[in-house]
Amino acid sequence: MLYQLFETQRALLSPFSEFAAASAKLYSHPLSPFAHTPMAQRLSAGLDLAHRLAKDYEKPEFDIRSVEVDGVDVAVQELVPLEKPFCRLLRFKRYTDDLKVLAKMKDQPTVLVVAPLSGHHATLLRETVKQLLKSHKVYITDWTDARMVPLEVGPFHLDDYIRYVQEFIRHVGGADCHVISVCQPTVPVLAAISLMASVGEATPRSMTMMGGPIDARKSPTAVNNLAMNRSFSWFENNVIYRVPTNFPGAGREVYPGFLQHTGFVAMNPDRHLTSHYDYFLDLVRGDDEGAEAHRRFYDEYNAVLDMPAEYYLDTIKTVFQDFALVNGTWQVDGQYVRPQDIKTTALLTVEGELDDISGAGQTRAAHDLCSGVPKQHQFHYDAIGAGHYGIFSGRRWREKVYPEVRDFIAKYEAAPLKQTAKVTVAKPIAKPAAKLAAKRTRRQA
Repeated sequence: MLYQLFETQRALLSPFSEFAAASAKLYSHPLSPFAHTPMAQRLSAGLDLAHRLAKDYEKPEFDIRSVEVDGVDVAVQELVPLEKPFCRLLRFKRYTDDLKVLAKMKDQPTVLVVAPLSGHHATLLRETVKQLLKSHKVYITDWTDARMVPLEVGPFHLDDYIRYVQEFIRHVGGADCHVISVCQPTVPVLAAISLMASVGEATPRSMTMMGGPIDARKSPTAVNNLAMNRSFSWFENNVIYRVPTNFPGAGREVYPGFLQHTGFVAMNPDRHLTSHYDYFLDLVRGDDEGAEAHRRFYDEYNAVLDMPAEYYLDTIKTVFQDFALVNGTWQVDGQYVRPQDIKTTALLTVEGELDDISGAGQTRAAHDLCSGVPKQHQFHYDAIGAGHYGIFSGRRWREKVYPEVRDFIAKYEAAPLKQTAKVTVAKPIAKPAAKLAAKRTRRQA
């Protein structure tokens, strides 16, 4: 019922939001007589802010059209080489007429970025992708808003997430690729690679894990405490709702995006209030650059997606209540998840000093679990002064974290760990519903 009430409220506010946007322009456009009345700038700023607070935020685009490689501007095209019901695998294909740069790009490492399925869209990693494109061939998982997936497709569990990751790894190169997981997917990515190693399948050359809850018991944050201190039935009864009839996924049980967004804001309400007031002042002062920076951030931050209920509940139980990965009790299709079986994939973990979502030591715990990887091929990096978002976006990502990740990948691209196990590719386990996914193959370069 709550979801239906939210949709009703959104529909009622939509005309008001559009009216506020039009009125804001009426009081700010230089050709409008109202723009020259007293308090016009403040009225325009207030109406613009009201519009942004009431509007509906759609999924943004990656909008990566070009990137600089060795001082040359290279065109970038977004392709979809593989599509499944709950996720698209995106490829950012680079093009140039400069033969020297083209030859260099063809020899650069292939990287699969596994984006979180935890409220925000994969576009939250836009800066991550853009920076990686300077020295890598880049793929990313683009998770689908669950309310857009028809009910007849079937459920999506944490185990399905793992199967998706394995299929994507095989598609982009298997033992010849490098995997980067950011936040939530560090756990299922580690599980996916562990299961591949356990059956003798070749695993990626390296895995980079950034700010994720490998062991949520270490330095628990407010997010961890909520997941650990509430009963499983509390989550079932309080955050799971059915998608209303005005969406393709009508009837599907989800953890709604608007509830997740409420939780995000509730973590730092004073910070958001101050940010919105600063935006108002920027508009009054005519600081277009400051106002645009606010818009860019909140266009992304306010765009949220619904998570499949079964996937969300599986994650709560497996990661935050049973601690199944670190306790060695996690089974997928009857097979135990054994990180110690990974032997030929180098490991880098990254944590932010000020991370208030994944506390200190949670990601680093992967090193103890991956005991089969020689210690000289395990690395950890602490991003001093970086919060959770700072380890994959912004100045600290560009200037501190990215060089570490780039050099780590380059090291194991040039000298991969020797594959000693016999490679026997396990047949992917697909549910009947997965056959509904449209598969489009694109020419690789």
